[in-house]
Amino acid sequence: MAFKNSAAVSTWIYGAMYGVVKILSWIPIRAAQFMGRIFGLLMGRLLKRRVSSSLENLRCVFGQVMPESELIALNQRIIAHFAQMIFEIPHILRLSPNNLDRYVTFQNEKALIRALEKGKGVFILTGHFGNWELMSAATVLRLGVKNAVVVRPADFEPADRLLTRLRSRFGTEIIPKRRAMKKLLSAEKENKVIGILLDQNVDWYEGVFVPFLSKPACTNKGLALVAARTGSPVVPMFSVRQPDGRYRIIFEDEVILDQTGDKIRDIEKNTEKFNQIIEKYVKKYPDHWFWFHKRWKTKPYCLLDA
Repeated sequence: MAFKNSAAVSTWIYGAMYGVVKILSWIPIRAAQFMGRIFGLLMGRLLKRRVSSSLENLRCVFGQVMPESELIALNQRIIAHFAQMIFEIPHILRLSPNNLDRYVTFQNEKALIRALEKGKGVFILTGHFGNWELMSAATVLRLGVKNAVVVRPADFEPADRLLTRLRSRFGTEIIPKRRAMKKLLSAEKENKVIGILLDQNVDWYEGVFVPFLSKPACTNKGLALVAARTGSPVVPMFSVRQPDGRYRIIFEDEVILDQTGDKIRDIEKNTEKFNQIIEKYVKKYPDHWFWFHKRWKTKPYCLLDA
């Protein structure tokens, strides 16, 4: 009986959350972004602990080259960006081929098309940058590709259910991170585009330590491993907010991977290349990256006592 009640409560919470998202989707996108900026000001005051974590990360990375006042101002822009994202994501429910240009523009999408023409599937290299949720949905609408994304399920079941519904609205397959390898290996056979967000910390046994923003970061080695095994191209893809409020979705040319025959070396060097690409965007648009995450939590053994 308790289980049934728990399931019923979870379903009710999910329904309420979806109702809020649907209401937010009806707010015109520019008005929603304005509301997001106001909400960001409130978040900066109310969520001081999370805000301080992002500011501390900024200090660690930019503290030697940026005065404290600039770090605080940058942190406020980061909060504003992600607050706007909260109000933008519901608009996935309103996206259509007819209104897509209100939300996004595309740059160099031919890079993805060329990679798909090889018939081996494509791995999209990206991160928690810009508006990755809107980017994924808009790309499926624009190019009509068979799409999947590797995700870590949300801890709160109603939230996970809601995110899954939004992410799969246009047919995107959701691949849980813990059971991803088999699906990743099948990308070649299905000529599928699979998005991988490679910018989060992992445990030592899941990754390799390679530099990220000049600090050793334990980075998931799965993308380098599966790309080498399948021969599937890796194409970087990022979204950047423009002055008019739209996002510019940028595709880069296929990453040229090291293939020396030394498996361990190649995994490390290619994972380092992936980090360098993500780092390039973080440095150019630092207010677009999710600084709240403990990116350098896992430390190399030699630094454990440091």
